[in-house]
Formats: sequence, structure tokens, C-alpha cells
Amino acid sequence: MAGQKTRPTTVTPEDFLASVQPARRRAQGVVLRDLFDRVTGWQPRMWGPSIVGYGAYDYTYASGRTGTWLATGFSPRKAALSVYIMPGYQDYGPILDRLGPHRKGKSCLYLTRLDAVDHDVLAELIRTGLDDLARRWPVRPE
Repeated sequence: MAGQKTRPTTVTPEDFLASVQPARRRAQGVVLRDLFDRVTGWQPRMWGPSIVGYGAYDYTYASGRTGTWLATGFSPRKAALSVYIMPGYQDYGPILDRLGPHRKGKSCLYLTRLDAVDHDVLAELIRTGLDDLARRWPVRPE
């Protein structure tokens, strides 16, 4: 069985964010970093080449698969900002209804325009996701 591909790296989030293109997405990444810093109170760490992660948790699935994953984080990708809320967005409809324009995946929220979403609601979503995750798995600063 292959090991987990996305792992913490030694690259600093500051160095990564400084390299993000285009400049508009880089600036949005800095805004998200500041928001996540404030909401989590944790220092960010790079996971793989493009995810700015906050905290971590160890999991064991019913299948026996185990691993460690970031508790929350984001990636300023070219097409959209990806915001990672674990364990997913299925229970967060009332919050998402107030957020502003977005698309969602299983544990990923896609924002194309950070200026079009309510940052206070996004902060509430990040905190709610962390609280929900902590009820399922022990979450720790990383």
C-alpha cells in the first residue's frame, strides 16, 4: 500500500506565498493566512508543495488505514482558493448560506473571489470545522 503523498515540508508558508502567481492570488493567500492565524492561534506549516496547513490530527479508518492530516488550511491555486475544512461541509449549510459565492467538494471549499465572501462567516466556518473535527479526532497544533 502506498504511503500518504501529502506531508509536511520544510518550505516556509511565507516563502511559498511569496511565489504564488498571479499577484492577485498571492495577495489573497496573505489575507487567508492572516485570517487562519487569527482563528486558529497556530503557526502555519506547508503540507506538500501548495497547502498552507494549520494543526494536525491522526486518524484510523475502519479499513485500518492510518495517517496524519492537517486540521485546516488553504491553498491559493490559480483557478480558485481552496479552503480545507475537515471532516467536510455536509453539516454547515446554514453557515455556507451566509458566506457568499463558493463551490464545495467533500472537504474543500472553492472561492474564486475572496473579496466577495464574508470574512467573519469564513472565520466562523473555520472555527466550526475545527470544533467538529476535535469531537471526532484529537487535534493538535503542528
